[in-house]
Amino acid sequence: MQETTFKERLNQRPDTALLQREANRIRLSAMTMTHHSGVGHTGGDLSSADILATLYLGGVLNVDTARPAWPQRDRFMMSKGHCAGAFYSTLAARGFFPRAWLGRFMDPLSPLNGHPDRNKLPGIEANTGPLGHGLPIATGAALAARMRGETWRVFVLTGDGELQEGSNWEAAMTAHHYELDNLTVIVDRNRIQQGDFTEKTIRMDPLAAKWLAFGFSVLEIDGHNHEALLDAFSRLPFEKGKPSCIIANTIKGKGVSFAENQPAWHHGVPTVAQLEAAAAELNVELPL
Repeated sequence: MQETTFKERLNQRPDTALLQREANRIRLSAMTMTHHSGVGHTGGDLSSADILATLYLGGVLNVDTARPAWPQRDRFMMSKGHCAGAFYSTLAARGFFPRAWLGRFMDPLSPLNGHPDRNKLPGIEANTGPLGHGLPIATGAALAARMRGETWRVFVLTGDGELQEGSNWEAAMTAHHYELDNLTVIVDRNRIQQGDFTEKTIRMDPLAAKWLAFGFSVLEIDGHNHEALLDAFSRLPFEKGKPSCIIANTIKGKGVSFAENQPAWHHGVPTVAQLEAAAAELNVELPL
């Protein structure tokens, strides 16, 4: 596989209507997996689906499913590893492993753990789940690329609640110090964490100002708008010599009315009737 730029891949990207359908399929797949296992993180799976679909199915990430360890691949870190349902569904949709494997989510000895494990599945760059670890790992990877003169890029998707972990800001200072403009942080800003709304737990706003103060170039967008996402990714890095931060404003539980903006659905488990209702709202047929 030859290395290509995002602008070159942009010419072959799917239209946004197709990306929306794929994102909704990821949503229902993740809910089906949570129903199967009896545990999961439905709300964050649903809020992050559009971001993941755009990265993997919209031509943003330069990866090779036939060679997951291809040295020149872009690196993606799923820092909010508890949203493994959406992540696994996206990797399967991209072709890293068969969709049929999704039916084994969290079964005994299944490679689809409750949190991503790079030793279990192709396409996973780092083991995540303990929140606040993804950005430090991504910063190290971006620094390694810089030191070796490599051109591949590093992306990390964080939850907003996990930004309460101080390790994120230590990594942010490091990324700014080394001028890592090959690093992009995407914040899934759905404003809900386990138990309550983020602003009732630990106030985070003004979030963009915090990233700016730490030396990042920042863009706020609608994290459910595929055109806005594609446009933002096409502009990277936003400023030469600065790491980039995309604050993707999202809705927890997006696309499923009974789950939207409901803290209880951070880790709610859908019933059969709720799965059927979600399928109807998402316009995706069951079984997947």
